[in-house]
Amino acid sequence: MVDANQRWDVEEAIQYMKNLAHFKLHWIEEPTSPDDVLGHAAIKKALAPFGIGVATGEQCQNRVVFKQFLQSGAMDFCQIDATRVGGVNENLAIILMAAKCKVPVCPHAGGVGLCEYVQHLSVFDYICVSGSTENRVIEYVDHLHEHFLDPCVVRNGCYVVPEMPGYSIEMKPDSLAAHEYPDGHTWKELRAKGLIEDK
Repeated sequence: MVDANQRWDVEEAIQYMKNLAHFKLHWIEEPTSPDDVLGHAAIKKALAPFGIGVATGEQCQNRVVFKQFLQSGAMDFCQIDATRVGGVNENLAIILMAAKCKVPVCPHAGGVGLCEYVQHLSVFDYICVSGSTENRVIEYVDHLHEHFLDPCVVRNGCYVVPEMPGYSIEMKPDSLAAHEYPDGHTWKELRAKGLIEDK
């Protein structure tokens, strides 16, 4: 897998990925501007003979944009982002649309609390919609989980279903207090080191 993070234009993405095809990459993530649906479709079409899929969606903010990606066949992997899309219901609508279009959902995660958020959406997809883990992955970054009351757990390369009720994103009061702007301990420390100034 390669993540271009929206860096390339359409032709650049195609050329770079053709040059990397001998590595048998599974997908190119966010190869170009996240709202260029037709550009993604062109990249997908050009890379299909090389067995390289297109994963995108982490920058999409609603089901309408996802509908355009899915209907135009511009994505091989649907990457919902639990914090950019407007709530649980909107995410569920996208998961259902992706299932209708036979596109696996591979949630984007990695930021503060994203892993905690998206595990629930993947569990819903597995239990209620797809019944499959085939071609599905969830990103995982192993940092900042210590700030949550019910942090996600990964064992043997798989998320473990949370046992506590809720969305697993409630933060510890001490973490909130330490990072509260402008008087939290973290901000005071940065000021003391001269790394930030109050204006």
